[in-house]
Amino acid sequence: MKRIYDYLGFEVEVSVEARTGPADTGQSRYGLGYVAIVTIRNAGQPVSCFTPMRLGEAGGRPFRNEPDALMGGFTAGRRLIDDLDRNDLD
Repeated sequence: MKRIYDYLGFEVEVSVEARTGPADTGQSRYGLGYVAIVTIRNAGQPVSCFTPMRLGEAGGRPFRNEPDALMGGFTAGRRLIDDLDRNDLD
């Protein structure tokens, strides 16, 4: 699942990937869930402003479902853009 959101002249692209259990990867003790991959671009530009981020919930847990992963990814992207805007004002 993938969504692109417009926010303050940026595009926040959020993709969701299913995360497999620890038996498959040996990397997580939390098991099944979803991870959000967030890419931020200036609107209309093909190159991203930042390295794409892989996000889960607090404590390294994956999101429980796809809608939570989409919203969590968009929220993180908005915060990053807001921080950029605040730093430009300083």
